[in-house]
Amino acid sequence: MIVKADRDKCAGHARCWVLAPNLFELDDEGYILPGDIPIPPEQEQLAGRAVRACPERALQIVKD
Repeated sequence: MIVKADRDKCAGHARCWVLAPNLFELDDEGYILPGDIPIPPEQEQLAGRAVRACPERALQIVKD
């Protein structure tokens, strides 16, 4: 599983990071770093919760 992060949609709420700080990286201002984030199989459920918690839908799950 991969999570795509769209920096242009991110408003800096950091809900993804609060739920899964080991999966998501933020910049110094609290915005998600753009790009593809590989998710280990044992972390998929947690990543899914973090994606659903984003009010701007800046994160999208892509199955490999």
